[in-house]
Amino acid sequence: MFEKIINLETYSVIELFGVNDCHLNEIKDCFPQLKITARGEMLKISGEETLVETFEKRFHLLLAQFDHFGKISSDNINQIMHSEAEEAPVLILENDVLVHGRSGIVIRAKTVNQQKIVDAFKENDIVFAVGPAGTGKTYTAVALAVRALKNKEVRRIVLTRPAVEAGENLGFLPGDLKDKLDPYLQPLYDALRDMLPPQKLLTYLEDGTIEIAPLAFMRGRTLDNAFVILDEAQNTTANQLKMFLTRMGKTSKFMVTGDVTQIDLPRNQKSGLVHSSHILKNIKGIAFVMLDASDVVRHKLVALIINAYDRDAEINNFEKTKLNND
Repeated sequence: MFEKIINLETYSVIELFGVNDCHLNEIKDCFPQLKITARGEMLKISGEETLVETFEKRFHLLLAQFDHFGKISSDNINQIMHSEAEEAPVLILENDVLVHGRSGIVIRAKTVNQQKIVDAFKENDIVFAVGPAGTGKTYTAVALAVRALKNKEVRRIVLTRPAVEAGENLGFLPGDLKDKLDPYLQPLYDALRDMLPPQKLLTYLEDGTIEIAPLAFMRGRTLDNAFVILDEAQNTTANQLKMFLTRMGKTSKFMVTGDVTQIDLPRNQKSGLVHSSHILKNIKGIAFVMLDASDVVRHKLVALIINAYDRDAEINNFEKTKLNND
């Protein structure tokens, strides 16, 4: 049994560990294999040596976050204590507010990789955000678009996605085009409702400042002075994604989001998102940001579910490879 003691005498233990040790309990949950005990201004960690050393490195990163802001959150704990990074993550600055939403809610990047998306737009006009469900790809994209609109950096926002998993056959759905698309664009609407007053959002939708456009109807257009978001891009073909990207006009920003683990295309069709990551990654002005389970900002079980499915996929791939070699 290996033991390590971390001295916390220069910190306010109550503020660090939270009311009723709520933060300490969250930290313990991140390393259930270790015995972690707080005694006054000392934190004692016991367990397997390699795991104790890993905990110590990550805990010091958490202390750096606390030093910088004077507080930590559940998001900080989840991001840092589950991080696989060898180096300290980039601190998320308190003044990096993307937009002030309804009822004064402050919307900012909640994880290091979400902050990388924000930073990527400072140097690039096209950003791909690729990662599993719940990592805030779409929400961050919409926040960036709303900020650009409010700052008059663009004149409009265009939202699009493949409307049906294996194609765009909308005709069987009732209602007009907006009615047909609404169920598929609900995550985008949910984000917009957090960031814009209801009447303002309705006005923007009616006058075309915010446009809902099915991907199939983008062909032949040039999108100038717009912030354009393509959501669920893993369900585009290579030709569809090429068509979308080449709609880009002057002073526009394009954001492409998707999850390559949830491709619903027919087996004989290759995902345009997967294809683009191979052929566009070295083009100046285009950035790729990869998100993972540590960026999940939904229920903490979502991250565990994603990790479980990833492990299962790795085992299946190993067994297939072994079977083929045999």
